[in-house]
Amino acid sequence: MRPIRLTSFGYLHLRTGLDGSPIPPAAERIEDVRDRLRDPAVARDILDLDGLDPRVQSVVLATPGARELLANLADYADLPAGPSRIAIGCAGGRHRASGLTELLVRELRARGREVVVEHLHVHLPRVLKTPTGPRTANTEQETAR
Repeated sequence: MRPIRLTSFGYLHLRTGLDGSPIPPAAERIEDVRDRLRDPAVARDILDLDGLDPRVQSVVLATPGARELLANLADYADLPAGPSRIAIGCAGGRHRASGLTELLVRELRARGREVVVEHLHVHLPRVLKTPTGPRTANTEQETAR
């Protein structure tokens, strides 16, 4: 079987099209988990971590619906004529998308699949929701000074 490429990303960091909607990475399946999975960053002890950390992955996996989604994505990736690319996006790309992607990498490798993984936005500051719109954690810290 050919390798599969998994990409995590944050919708709030994407370029937008002429209609103002975000343009996600190219993939046969794009999984938007913004509304599907509860934001794990509400668990205060993981706010400054990212989805590469096993603690964040545990919180993501404990989210209702996450195990089912993970199994569905792994089965889809294993189809004989399955995808060459799957992209998973959340608001900022730092917790849900990257954590779920890492869990999927682990599952597919356990099934003997060769996986290439790319995290587009995991390294960026956490996105905060404010009444005036999304801001990064760094922006809030700089504003507080």
